[in-house]
Amino acid sequence: MTAELKSTTEGSTMVLTLSNPSQRNALGPEMYAAGIEALNGAENSDEIRSVILVGEGKWFCAGGSLQRLSANRDREPSVQAESIEALHTWVDSIRTFPKPVIAAVEGAAAGAGFSLALACDFVVSARDAVFAASYSNVALSPDGGLSWHLGQALPRQLASEWLMLGERLDATRLHALGLVNEITESGQALAAALAIAGKLNARAPNALASIKELLSEARGATLVSQLSQERDHFVRNLHHANAGIGIAAFLSKQTPRYE
Repeated sequence: MTAELKSTTEGSTMVLTLSNPSQRNALGPEMYAAGIEALNGAENSDEIRSVILVGEGKWFCAGGSLQRLSANRDREPSVQAESIEALHTWVDSIRTFPKPVIAAVEGAAAGAGFSLALACDFVVSARDAVFAASYSNVALSPDGGLSWHLGQALPRQLASEWLMLGERLDATRLHALGLVNEITESGQALAAALAIAGKLNARAPNALASIKELLSEARGATLVSQLSQERDHFVRNLHHANAGIGIAAFLSKQTPRYE
């Protein structure tokens, strides 16, 4: 069965489902291309205000297909390089997408599946889900930005442990370290992600886009440059129609309805 990315909508939320259940939703080039295309379409849609990434069935994503990787060993190195570039373009598109993206994790997120989850703005996980940077188990190194995300979020020694040993990590451990936003009971991750999406969808899209961009820029910025960016975003948002709606609604104790 070919790996594919299924797209559905729940109100103002696009739900993207990693679908390759016979291989625990292992990734492939078709998914990368479909993911980029789906986000491009969602960015240009006024109806879509958030995106959820979920796996079909009992797994979130097992990462790359080992069968495909093994076959690529007999091909030119450029074949695998092009495949990874496509994955990285998808990861970058998630990070730069101006609307919130939520990962809803059930079962396990391993290898590039772990990378995809951490690329999202929010991670909701079932309590019994596990995460694994399992590359070193098969003599490989990380892709999908995993070394960057873990290197930014964790002390070097802990990131080294996770990447070099490749052991399974409980969702509760990631939650304690701030890498998972919310823990749910098994089978409830998508419902919880939709609840978060509903809250986000009620907020001004331009303000959320600014927050996402500012957080992304902050990692490599000096305080002076970040203050400048905050000023420019604040002024632009103040003069957006949604600020008038939000301020008026707050002063009159009404619920705002943003454009």
